[in-house]
Amino acid sequence: MFSLCVVQKPSFSYSQNTLDDIVVIISKNILQQQNWVLNIVFIEPEGIQKLNNKYRQKDEVTDVLSFHYHDDFSQLWSEDIAGELIFCEERVISQWKEYGLWAEKEFYKLVIHSCLHILWFDHEDDSEYEEMKKWEELVWDEIFVS
Repeated sequence: MFSLCVVQKPSFSYSQNTLDDIVVIISKNILQQQNWVLNIVFIEPEGIQKLNNKYRQKDEVTDVLSFHYHDDFSQLWSEDIAGELIFCEERVISQWKEYGLWAEKEFYKLVIHSCLHILWFDHEDDSEYEEMKKWEELVWDEIFVS
């Protein structure tokens, strides 16, 4: 099973147990027998805008970017870094206010979404969007609705 490592703590509270639950549910339902680490990093709006422009050709601040560093995770060890989820904390906080979730839950929603991107899910067309949304809802519901 992969793991999530928060490299630097955000100003809002979160639960490592909930992050671990996200990993367990994704691993149980989508990903089997994988051992690696995804780092979670928070950077300033200017930094994420530069990364978004460089890698996605979108010159704007975004909430999170997902980077995987391998095309095949099967040969990685449990301490190997497979990728990073790079968050803009200011954007996460502004979105929770806009969408009516607490910052912590907005963060979890984005972690789920980003982990799925790392696992090659995307939402470039309607069918991909529906597939990704189905998995996001499954993970969310198992943690927060059950």
